[in-house]
Amino acid sequence: MSNLVVLGGGESGVGTAILGQKQGYTVFLSDSSKIKDTYKQTLIHYNIPFEDGGHTEFKILSADIVMKSPGIPDTAPIIQKLLQKTMPVISEIEFTSNHSTSQTIGITGSNGKTTTTMLTHHLLENGGLNVGIGGNIGKSYALQVAESSYTSYVLELSSFQLDGIVKYAPQIAVITNISPDHLDRYEYKYEKYIDAKFRITMNQTEEDYLIYDADNEATANWLSSNTTKARLIPFSIKRTIENGAYLSKDGKSIVINIDEQDLIIDTENISLQGKHNYKNSMAALIIAKILKIDESSVRSSLKTFQGAEHRIERVLNVRGVEYIDDSKATNVNSVFYALDAMKTPTVWIVGGVDKGNDYSEITELVKEKVKAIVCLGVDNKKVIDFFGGVVDKIAEAKSMVDAVNTAQGFARSGETVLLSPACASFDLFKSYEDRGRQFKDAVRELRE
Repeated sequence: MSNLVVLGGGESGVGTAILGQKQGYTVFLSDSSKIKDTYKQTLIHYNIPFEDGGHTEFKILSADIVMKSPGIPDTAPIIQKLLQKTMPVISEIEFTSNHSTSQTIGITGSNGKTTTTMLTHHLLENGGLNVGIGGNIGKSYALQVAESSYTSYVLELSSFQLDGIVKYAPQIAVITNISPDHLDRYEYKYEKYIDAKFRITMNQTEEDYLIYDADNEATANWLSSNTTKARLIPFSIKRTIENGAYLSKDGKSIVINIDEQDLIIDTENISLQGKHNYKNSMAALIIAKILKIDESSVRSSLKTFQGAEHRIERVLNVRGVEYIDDSKATNVNSVFYALDAMKTPTVWIVGGVDKGNDYSEITELVKEKVKAIVCLGVDNKKVIDFFGGVVDKIAEAKSMVDAVNTAQGFARSGETVLLSPACASFDLFKSYEDRGRQFKDAVRELRE
C-alpha cells in the first residue's frame, strides 16, 4: 500500500486526501499553518491522520507520492527537501486525473478563466451533459471524483496547478490570454510564467483541442516557436478566423466556424457585455460547438448566465454614482479590461501586494478614463510614483471604509467608482473575495 502525503489542508488538499483514501493509499495530511475547523472536521469524519502548525519531516519524507497544494511555492523548505530526494511532488489535478476516466476541459489564462469556466459549465449543463466544475473554483476536482459520477469536468487551472502535472492532458484546453502575473513565483521571468500556462497542452494528442486568443501577443509568440500535437482553434475580436471564432466587422455578432459549420450569435443576446467578455464567450461557444450542444440551448443559456462575483460586478448606484466591484482584478491586464469597459469618468481604487506590475500598458486608458486614484495598500509608492504625473488627484487609504469614503468625495453624479486593484490582497485582506465583500459592505453603508 502506497503512502500518500498531502501538503496543505484547504479545499484541494482535503479533497485529495479523501480520494487517496478511497483509492487505497495510506494518507497523511500536513499543513504548516492552522487548518480551518470545517476541514478538520471533514478529516476527522474520514479518519484521515493530519497535523497543522508545522511539518513532521520524517513522515513527509517517507512518502511514496506527495500532493502539494497550489499555494505552496517550490521554494518552501519542505518542498526543497522532497525534490532533493527526487520524490514525485504533484498537483491535485495530476493525482485526480490518474484516478478518473471522465473527460476534462481545462481552462487557464491570466484573466477570464473563472468567467469562461463558469460560462462553459453553464452551457454544457443546460445542454444536457452530466458535467462538474472544479479546479480553482468550487468543490475540489478530487472530492468530486471521490464522491460523484460526472462524465465530464470543466476545470479552472492556475499556473500553480499546471506546474504540478506530469501526464495530465485535457481533451479540450483553453488559454484565455497571457499577461504578466504571479511573476514573484517565477523568478520575475515572464517567459517562465508563459511556459507554465502552456503546460496545459504538453500531453495533448492529435485528438485533443487547444483553444486560444489569437490577439494575445505572448500566446502567438509561444505558438510560433513551439509545437503542440493538439488541434488549434483560435478566436479573435480583431480579424476573421477561418476555423475558430471571431467578432463581425460591425461588432454586432460573434461567428463560430468549426469544420465549416457556422453558429452566429448576436452580441446583444449575450448577458455579459464588453470586449473581454466576448472573448470569454467565444472560448465557451467553441467548446459547446465541439461537444455538439444543441444550438437553441446555447442561445438561451447565453442570455441567462450570471458572471463571476467580484469581476466587474455592479454593486449599487448611490446618489448617481455607480460602484463597481472588480476585486478579482489582481493584475494589470485585468484592470485594462475593466477600465476599457468604463463609460463615465472613473475614480479608481487600486493597490495591494504588487507582483511585479508594469503599469505602462494602461497609462493611456488611465489618462482617458480616470479622474482620481485612491491607493489602498500598505505600500503605495509604486502606484503614486507612476501615476503622479498622469492623474491630478491621488489619495491614500489604509482601510476599505476609508477608501470608499475618499472615493465618494472625488466622485460626482453620473460618474463611477471602480475597485480594480491590479494587486494581490494579502497586505490588508484575507483574499480578493474578502476585499470585494468589504468593498460592497462599505458601499452599502453609504446608502444608509
